[in-house]
Parts: sequence; C-alpha cells; structure tokens
Amino acid sequence: MTVLIFILLAVMPALVITAGLKDLLTMKIPNWISISLALAFFPAALATGLPLQDILVHVGLAVAVLIIGMLIFALRWLGGGDVKLMAALCLWLGLSTSGLFAVYTALVGGLFGLGLLLARRKVGPFLPPSLHPSLAWVSALMEPKGDIPYGIAIAIGALLAYPSSPMIQAALAR
Repeated sequence: MTVLIFILLAVMPALVITAGLKDLLTMKIPNWISISLALAFFPAALATGLPLQDILVHVGLAVAVLIIGMLIFALRWLGGGDVKLMAALCLWLGLSTSGLFAVYTALVGGLFGLGLLLARRKVGPFLPPSLHPSLAWVSALMEPKGDIPYGIAIAIGALLAYPSSPMIQAALAR
C-alpha cells in the first residue's frame, strides 16, 4: 500500500472519530464532516482501484440510506447529523460491509444507551448544579431525559466494520 493510499484511507477514521467526539461534546454532528467524508470517498475509491460499477453501487447505497434516514429523522428516532453521517459512511463501506456496520452500531448503541441511562440514574442526581463551563457537556449528557449522542455508536460501528470494507480489502490486495 502506498503512502498516498494510506493517507486517503485514513481520512474516514479521522473524520468519524471527530464526528463521535463532536456529538459527545455538543450533541451535534457538523455538516462539514459528512460532506468531507462524501467528497473524500471518490479519490480514495479511485486510488484503491475500486471498479466504477462498485463505486456506483456505493453511491446508490448512500442515497438510499439518506432517503430512509430522512424518514427516520421525520419520526424523530435519529438526529439529522446522525442520518447524514450514516449515509456518508455507507458510501465508504459499500453494500457488503454496511450490514456489518449496522449490526455493530446497533450493538454499541444499545450498550452505550443502557450505560448512559444507568449513569443518569446513579450519577446524574449527584452532579453539582453548575459545573465548570468546560464540563457543561457532562451536565447535558446526564440530563435525565436528555438526548443520547448516538454519533458515538455510529463512529465505533464504522471503525469496527471498516477493515472489512471493499476499499480496505482492495488496498491490501495491491
């Protein structure tokens, strides 16, 4: 694997870790992350030698995930940033790995959500009413009926599935 291919393939993990951390700290995933993921996919796919027909399947999958995600967002089951991030990640992971991504994300999300609910019940009542401003995210996270930053589960699910993706496999075969 050449240095250029390695750098291009490292973009996805770097951006997905950034997305997870942003969601944890602010309960928002900025659009620039999903847009950057989508734009970075194409040079990475071309550099790894992914065939054009496979690239088109990846794009079709991402569009389908975005459309389904818009319905899920309308039902208020996931945030808009989560939906856009998942669509951009399916672009990178392709049809063969997105199912694995969904399973990992669901498992991590369930464990994280359960752990967070337990922490909110056990720790939340004991937090001082006003934490230092740099720790305001902890107060928001411990709100009894607050949002759950699902971007963390999405990020971990993507990182676990990524080694099985067609682009990583194509790069390793070179």
